[in-house]
Amino acid sequence: MPAKEIIDVETKSAKSLAHEARRLYRQMLLIRYCEERLAAAHKKGLVHGACHTYVGQEAIAAGVCANLSRTDMVFSTHRGHGHALAKGMEPRQLFAELYGRETGCSRGRGGSMHLFAPEVGMMGTSGIVGPCILQAAGAGYSFQLLKQNNLAVAFFGDGAVNNGAFHEGLNLAGIWKLPVIFVCENNNYATEVPFDYAAANPSVAARGAVYGMPGIEVDGNDVMAVFSAAKRAASRARDGDGPTLIECKTYRTRPHSEGMADFGYRTREEVEEWKKRCPIQIFRSRILAEDLLEESELESVEKEISEMVELAHQYAEQSPFPARETAAIHVYAGPADPPAALKEAIGKERVMTYMKATLEALTEEFAKNERIFVLGEGVGKRGGNFATTTGLFEKYGPERVRDTPICERGFVGLACGAAMSGTRPVVDFMFADFVLDAAGEIMNQIAKMQYMSSGRLKMPILLRGCIGIGHSAATHHSGSYYSTYAHFPGLRVVVPSTAADAKGLFKTALRSNDPVLFLEHRELLTSKGPVPEGDYMIEFGRAKIVRPGEHVTVVALAMMVSKTLKAAELLEREGISVELIDPRTVAPLDVETIRQSVAKTGRLLIVDEDFQPFGLGAEITARISDVGFDYLDAPIRRLNTVHSPTPYSPSLEDAVVPHAEQIVIAIRELVKA
Repeated sequence: MPAKEIIDVETKSAKSLAHEARRLYRQMLLIRYCEERLAAAHKKGLVHGACHTYVGQEAIAAGVCANLSRTDMVFSTHRGHGHALAKGMEPRQLFAELYGRETGCSRGRGGSMHLFAPEVGMMGTSGIVGPCILQAAGAGYSFQLLKQNNLAVAFFGDGAVNNGAFHEGLNLAGIWKLPVIFVCENNNYATEVPFDYAAANPSVAARGAVYGMPGIEVDGNDVMAVFSAAKRAASRARDGDGPTLIECKTYRTRPHSEGMADFGYRTREEVEEWKKRCPIQIFRSRILAEDLLEESELESVEKEISEMVELAHQYAEQSPFPARETAAIHVYAGPADPPAALKEAIGKERVMTYMKATLEALTEEFAKNERIFVLGEGVGKRGGNFATTTGLFEKYGPERVRDTPICERGFVGLACGAAMSGTRPVVDFMFADFVLDAAGEIMNQIAKMQYMSSGRLKMPILLRGCIGIGHSAATHHSGSYYSTYAHFPGLRVVVPSTAADAKGLFKTALRSNDPVLFLEHRELLTSKGPVPEGDYMIEFGRAKIVRPGEHVTVVALAMMVSKTLKAAELLEREGISVELIDPRTVAPLDVETIRQSVAKTGRLLIVDEDFQPFGLGAEITARISDVGFDYLDAPIRRLNTVHSPTPYSPSLEDAVVPHAEQIVIAIRELVKA
């Protein structure tokens, strides 16, 4: 739609139109001047890594963000400089970030592809294609749950529309009518692959109908057309009518990233032709043709922005680099409650199942904190595949106990965005094997978000599901994976073995500001044990001495705890005293309790249902060798499941997993060593 038509429809005063035109022109110019200065800085070596400029696409960020409030949220992709500036990031923060300085928007942790300014609603950019789509949906979920009249925007390129995150994110937003605007900046090339080659359906906008939302195609180089489309989408979102997909046809006139070869996949002639369609020059000519502003006013804006950008460059160049000792801070958030509140349970006990203990914890926390909600397949009326949410749907309804489609990457990524925007999602993925479809969202996004934002974004998300061998579940329902997840900084990994521990650790997880993987052995869910009454929590990183002993230390987790207890009882008749330690959490791992035990017994066996190579046992072995080598009277031994996919047949399944009898043999051999 031409600008004149928009002006007539809006029926604004000449003064307000002039103000709006000046604001949009100023914003586009700020983006362009910043990008050109950063490109020059890259050539000089001031930008130490990638530099993905936004030259040619300025009208999109300016037109969309002009419709947003400070508390609306933007989630962006690797080409996010323009979105950050349009959302309110100061140019000097952008420059300092790309120069790797401590005054940068991400404190020098992110560079070009990882820009965070949550203070102005810029929630981050990502070097991975697609997560921003899911995270924006998650913010929309938070706004809907908390009854806030805000909206979220996801900016992404044409390459993302062929990614699973696009399908899963738009589908979730569509079925739940989330207040989100999905903005596809179709610049014809996903890195170096032409869109007409990569997409069987050449129209991105047309895909909106598939997900039950309007799809609008606009000229992405016409700022007023973008502004108008975004205004309608924003009104729709705020009115509770759900999301909108906007496809902005545009073109980047600089390389994918500064310094990359540009003409192996497109021609110089094509680039020069698109430069003639420069969105800034088009809008400048329109402003003058329609007498909205005098040329002298535009020149004044150009001078102002030029000076501002130069000052931003000088500020960044003069800023110090981050201190080396800050390199590992903000990996974890720390406890949500003061340490004194993290206490072991005391008082009257009842006998209940492991499963009911965690349900009791969840039910109690649901009543206290309206920001907690559950996502998962069958968690609603059904109450969860393992009765994990029984009774909650009837009391709290579908907004807080939400059944999902089968789209693990989608709802885990959405939960990430929800946690970033102020709610506390609990993701129930049934089996640990299933959530591997969302491994990238967990390891690349959830685990790193607090660090990349320098602690300004918390990640209070709990991901729960079953692990372990049994029931002839075969290889896609039997994995454990706690060693895998514990490898990644930023994640807490919890593996309880008793009902009492399950409740206390679940409570801690529900109040944590760190992401927690709560892994529950399927064969323990119906096991019973004493569970204290009342509100109690168990601190992460504090192992439990399940059974004191004198001759050998055994570290065991989950189902292996009960099997080791049986072995210890048998060995006691032979005069062998076993001290059994349950770490309870794999990350953090309580090495000190193990060290103290080894100092007493002189021997250590690790019994682990997960695989041996590169696993928990290897980590404990290395750590105790470092801090307790002089205490050892024999080499450390490990007993693990056979390094094989889990078989189906009962005889084969029984053959791969450790049993009490094997533990007895291993301990006898270790005591004799």
